[in-house]
Amino acid sequence: MATSTLPVAPPVQRRRRQRDVAPMERVPPIMRALQYVALAAYLVFLAFPLVWLVSTSFASPRDLMRLHPGIIPESPTLDNFVQAFGEQALGQSALNSFVVAVASAILTVLVALPAAYAVVRLRTRAAKPILGWVLVSQLFPFILLVIPIFLILRSVGLTDSRPGLVLIYVVWILPFALWMLQGYVRELPRDIEEAAMVDGASQLQVLRMIVLPLLLPGIVATTLFGFITAWNEFFFALVLIKNPELQTLPLALARFVGLEGVARVGPLAAGALLATLPSLAFFGFIQKGLVGGMLAGATKG
Repeated sequence: MATSTLPVAPPVQRRRRQRDVAPMERVPPIMRALQYVALAAYLVFLAFPLVWLVSTSFASPRDLMRLHPGIIPESPTLDNFVQAFGEQALGQSALNSFVVAVASAILTVLVALPAAYAVVRLRTRAAKPILGWVLVSQLFPFILLVIPIFLILRSVGLTDSRPGLVLIYVVWILPFALWMLQGYVRELPRDIEEAAMVDGASQLQVLRMIVLPLLLPGIVATTLFGFITAWNEFFFALVLIKNPELQTLPLALARFVGLEGVARVGPLAAGALLATLPSLAFFGFIQKGLVGGMLAGATKG
């Protein structure tokens, strides 16, 4: 009984093949050290404004008047925070900004998520024009839109109110949020949804049990973008809000700048430092959802 044998490559050819499929060469220690140095320099560049803001908020007037002030104040004080809270209702303004920013972010995601899914999954000729109009709408300057927006809100009685400001923020943030979410939806493999529907899942079950968990990182990122945009917005709030009890935090901070453009640096830095804390806290709260959604997407993908 004849037996067939497979040809065996010579040792030289086997070593050549091993060299061909060998992993990439390791990064030299010098290059790796330069990468760490560049990363450290970039982190210092990002952190320096926040460090300087903290230093200025605790600096005394004497420290602020120095020609070459240092990072660490020589005579730190809390008078800037006392003046910031005593002269301006920063607590009420922060509450207004928080309510408006959270409502704007949630409503934006609720509108943009189904719209992004429909634009990507429903194969229509209007998909590309819609996305093109989304990009074009971002080119309009604020000053071009504020007058018609103000007239429309005044006709329905929503000027100088939180709902009117939330409505404006949702309309302003929605195009970019839609663009962000459609990119996440486009990365989802259609085969997963089709396989679930073949197994007997309805369209609603597919959206709730498969699509939403996989889109969670995109939803979290879009929510964070909407929150920060509404939290820091100044121009629309300046035009629409006249009641001091409804003013947002950027409007309250702007009052530390006099009519002649002279800023009271100490109280302004203290108020600005307090204004950054909610954004950091909000990011720290939702980053768990971002990481969890990424892990869920890796598992289910």
